[in-house]
Amino acid sequence: MRIFDPHIHMTSRTTDDYQAMYDAGVRALVEPAFWLGQPRTSVDTFVDYFDGLVGWEPFRASQFGIRHHCTMALNPKEANDPRCRGVLDVLPRYLAKDGVVAVGELGYDSMTPEEDEVFAAQLRLAIEHDLPVLVHTPHRDKAAGTRRTLDVVRESGVTPERVVVDHLNEVTVGLVADSGCWMGFSIYPDTKMDPDRMVAILKEYGTDRMLVNSAADWGKSDPLRTRQTADAMLAAGFADDDVDRVFWQNPVAFYGQSGRLDLEGTPADPAATFEGNSVLRGARP
Repeated sequence: MRIFDPHIHMTSRTTDDYQAMYDAGVRALVEPAFWLGQPRTSVDTFVDYFDGLVGWEPFRASQFGIRHHCTMALNPKEANDPRCRGVLDVLPRYLAKDGVVAVGELGYDSMTPEEDEVFAAQLRLAIEHDLPVLVHTPHRDKAAGTRRTLDVVRESGVTPERVVVDHLNEVTVGLVADSGCWMGFSIYPDTKMDPDRMVAILKEYGTDRMLVNSAADWGKSDPLRTRQTADAMLAAGFADDDVDRVFWQNPVAFYGQSGRLDLEGTPADPAATFEGNSVLRGARP
């Protein structure tokens, strides 16, 4: 089984996590820029963080046979802090870098006027840089936030097939399914979605435009939730190809729209194998 986790925050995870992910079949991932849990007080701290996402973290992942890509944005929570607004001025130079496959996470946290302004500005950047968009839906008032998100996306001129609306659940999936945008789901130990609920949604809505991620970060989360959900799909009667579509083909199709997805040497390459490929050789202890 090959797995592409389309949303995971490896900056917050350990090398043991990388090894466990590789052993579970993870061969590629996308790490969105996000809130680190403590307010950042200057643009310079974002610059250091962004440099790590395009430099150190891909190298660290490569030691375990995993291909790392990232997305860049000023996250919704910090969009409300005037000290962070200058991030919008430095983003263009990062959105031009190899390995940056989307603009994100952007969207709403508290649905403030400041978030409206920053959301719209970053959608314009996505158009200017010809990149897909990863949108974060709020933890509170999720249905209202999802409707508002879809309205802003429509107004921006970004085509729906280039947008994934993430952190969905049973209440919001229908809204996004009808919009033409991609549907993203985060599988967590106690919150968001769990494997069985995700399987039920896949049974109802099918596997097209579906992205399933662990969104593992500094909180209570699990970087192996993708594999657990894939196993739950198989146990529920889904075919191997259905699982491959959700956990490999769909992330490749969505982020491949950036033109920057580099999976050479992973199982996406027919000449590659899980064991023995030159890119992976020596990565395992």
